[in-house]
Amino acid sequence: HLSVEEVQVKMRTAATFWLRQKWMVIYTSLVDPRPAGMIAQQLGVSTAFVANVSSMYKRFGPPCLETVGSGGRRNDYLSIDEERVFLTPFVTRAETGELVTIREIHQAFEKQVNSTVAESTIYRLLARHSWRKVMPRPHHPKADPVAQEAFKKHSKPKLKR
Repeated sequence: HLSVEEVQVKMRTAATFWLRQKWMVIYTSLVDPRPAGMIAQQLGVSTAFVANVSSMYKRFGPPCLETVGSGGRRNDYLSIDEERVFLTPFVTRAETGELVTIREIHQAFEKQVNSTVAESTIYRLLARHSWRKVMPRPHHPKADPVAQEAFKKHSKPKLKR
């Protein structure tokens, strides 16, 4: 499909490590054709990786090596931009000092997507948008700071055993 020079260019301009590895397999196969096991040993990959890359390249050409690959968000309720728009009213409320709870966000989200969703979905949604749990330090409304300091100064230290 490609000449050795073109494969070298692809190797040098590969965006990711694994894409570079794929092009190295093709380059090695073109320059020094050997069994897949020997190429795998030289490049530090599995024999199956070499066999799969070689087979895909021979059957479908260069475009098959530059696919996105596995992983990613395929089963999402809303896109990232739609999630951002969904969270906007909650962000404005939180910025004004109001308390925003998971329960409210969960109910609004279920209404938005017309489906029941797990609570963990909401936690992942908030994590994706860099939300974190911020709470004021709890204190009793009738606490007396002067009495607390006096207690700290005049109480006996605990004995070590």
